[in-house]
Amino acid sequence: MSDAQTNTLQYRFDGPEDAPVLILGPSLGTTWHMWDRQVPELAKQWRVFRFDLPGHGGAPAHPTGSVTELAERLLATLDGLGVQRFGYAGCALGGAVGAELALRRPDRVASLTLIAASPRFGTADEFRQRGVIVRSNGLDPIARSSPERWFTTGFAAAQPAITEWAVQMVRTTDPGCYIAACEALAAFDIRADLGRIGVPTLVLVGSDDQVTGPAEARTLVAGIPDARLAVVPGASHLVPVEQPAAVTDLLVRHFSTAWQQPAYDSSTGQMSVVVPQASPVLSVPQQASPVAEIAPAPQPEALTGRADPYDAGIKVRREVLGDAHVDRALAQADEFSGDFQEFITRYAWGEIWDRPGLDRRSRSCVTLTALVAGGHLDELAFHTRAALRNGLTPVEIKEVLLQAAVYCGVPAANSAFKVAQQVIREETTPQE
Repeated sequence: MSDAQTNTLQYRFDGPEDAPVLILGPSLGTTWHMWDRQVPELAKQWRVFRFDLPGHGGAPAHPTGSVTELAERLLATLDGLGVQRFGYAGCALGGAVGAELALRRPDRVASLTLIAASPRFGTADEFRQRGVIVRSNGLDPIARSSPERWFTTGFAAAQPAITEWAVQMVRTTDPGCYIAACEALAAFDIRADLGRIGVPTLVLVGSDDQVTGPAEARTLVAGIPDARLAVVPGASHLVPVEQPAAVTDLLVRHFSTAWQQPAYDSSTGQMSVVVPQASPVLSVPQQASPVAEIAPAPQPEALTGRADPYDAGIKVRREVLGDAHVDRALAQADEFSGDFQEFITRYAWGEIWDRPGLDRRSRSCVTLTALVAGGHLDELAFHTRAALRNGLTPVEIKEVLLQAAVYCGVPAANSAFKVAQQVIREETTPQE
């Protein structure tokens, strides 16, 4: 086990100490035990390294809200162990971490397998909504519905012990870390960067995966220059659990053929690898967004001495209000209202909501109070949704409205309670 440090991950090794390292990355809500059936065979050739996500499997509950930070914590853990170069296979969120490593540190990834993965997992709204559900109801609703997302109906019925194991894995996850992982998936989008993944890649997917299915897998294969597709029949999202033998065979074949190392030095953990010439890759600061998102033309800043706040504004606006709401507002804009949409994006969201002086929870409290005072019930509805996204619980929203009743008046608060009550019911009721 690793030390319980905030910048590293809980891990375990299996296999010969002098063998090349192969990393197995878990899916959201699972632990390293999802790979138990693969380890005996893989450990014959590789030093298998498994890790737990923060707050999963009893790991220290130090949340991280981005895939980039998860990749950095994994690298910090490997650096502490002297592991420099490795093969990597990851499922879902674990696959996102692998893709991030291949993009940011291609010198360290020898070969890659992406399982039940996608360049963008659903929509940001879906994952932030899941965070609202967990914050309001705990993890039990997510845990009870996990078998439906992870396994085919036949497998779940035939393997009740595994199904219950899956439910308990989610139930024992730290809620705050689960919510942060949802935020990480909400922000993950490498569609524009797939062509920069330069390592041999196997994209593996279950034929019946309803979460990230064959369509998403084909998008990965089409975008990654050196990628192959493997569709496993009779499997859903957690393919390694549902079809362990097929997945093990595919991993052995891929890493045995695609990862041909001329020389492996067991004393240093490094391998001699011929790296093809590649286009220069911009180095990215530790807390920066992916390169594709931080390379706009620099003219506004060069001319005015400061960055145009519109780009920051549209990002914050989407994170707070949700893609669906913002897309509707922008789609409805015409020649008459377009300038107003640009105005509020640039100044309300880019200038004010993006200021560091208050966190978003506090800004939501202020906004709800102001909307009650002004009687703006339509905006109160979508800002109640925003408050839930920003981390306020229904109890905290109730306290804000009670406070507003004292200073804004009972009639205004009465109307506000009706609006907020309906929104909270809609947003916090788990979908069957």
